[in-house]
Amino acid sequence: MNNRKKTIITCAVTGAIHTPTMSDALPYSAKDIAQQAIDAANAGASILHLHARDPEDGSVSLNLDHFAAFLPNIKQATDAVINISTGGSLHTSVEDRIAPANRFSPEMCSLNMGSINFSFHPLAKRYDDWKFDWEKDYVANSDSYIFRNTFNDIGKVANTLAPLNIKFEHECYDVGHLYNLKFCMDIGLFKAPIFIQFVFGILGGIGPDVENLIFMKQTADRLFGDDYQWSVLGAGGAQMPLATTASQMGGNLRVGLEDSLFISRGKLAESNAAQVRKIRKIIEDLGNTVATPDESREILDLKGADKVAF
Repeated sequence: MNNRKKTIITCAVTGAIHTPTMSDALPYSAKDIAQQAIDAANAGASILHLHARDPEDGSVSLNLDHFAAFLPNIKQATDAVINISTGGSLHTSVEDRIAPANRFSPEMCSLNMGSINFSFHPLAKRYDDWKFDWEKDYVANSDSYIFRNTFNDIGKVANTLAPLNIKFEHECYDVGHLYNLKFCMDIGLFKAPIFIQFVFGILGGIGPDVENLIFMKQTADRLFGDDYQWSVLGAGGAQMPLATTASQMGGNLRVGLEDSLFISRGKLAESNAAQVRKIRKIIEDLGNTVATPDESREILDLKGADKVAF
């Protein structure tokens, strides 16, 4: 197998930014999260990046029971790699954020590599009526939110989860995060090969310009040489253009309703699978081959689906 010719598609199914008012397609019940994840895997996503939601009102949840309500169903129905978020929500501690990954020991989990202003408050002005009472304040007040990921926090995550042989999706929202990651590797927190998710277009992080993608990639090359794999997450309207660009640069990509609710300009996506099908067609038409889950496990050196705790 020539790993360089395989493109890994990650699908981020529901996330912690968008709320039920913004799209009827956004899943928040366990049944809907599981079904959309399974459909995305069947469409070509080999990694499923998962958050949990309260099934009553769609709010972000770290309740282990809410994760347990969909994880086994997804595992039974697909061989996709499960990646559990450690992002949490606006007001959760790092201990709470890593509890689901610690309990369920997935093959992968996310890890943000630095503290940033993480805001999506401009979205609050787009809606007059909200489905649930919590939504408006949650969105509007994100302008006061600092997504905390100190070196101490990163160390806690590494020391808690690395012994479970979980591969980290190192989310880097700006160039300084790459240097943070290099420092953490130098002191022994993480071992090569690493998997970096370049994140573009979040308010508070680096902008979604192709020049920034090239700059981040060049910086990572200098810092990590051949000891890393990489993927690109473009938020909002940058999702498809940056994913396509990344695929032509030899990288991997991430789509999903966590990152964008749209399938094209002004048109809401009907599902996560619709986004996966679209980007798969684009990159296959350009000559790429989509990696299967087992090929993704080999590329990323994962522990295997038989080593998870769900």
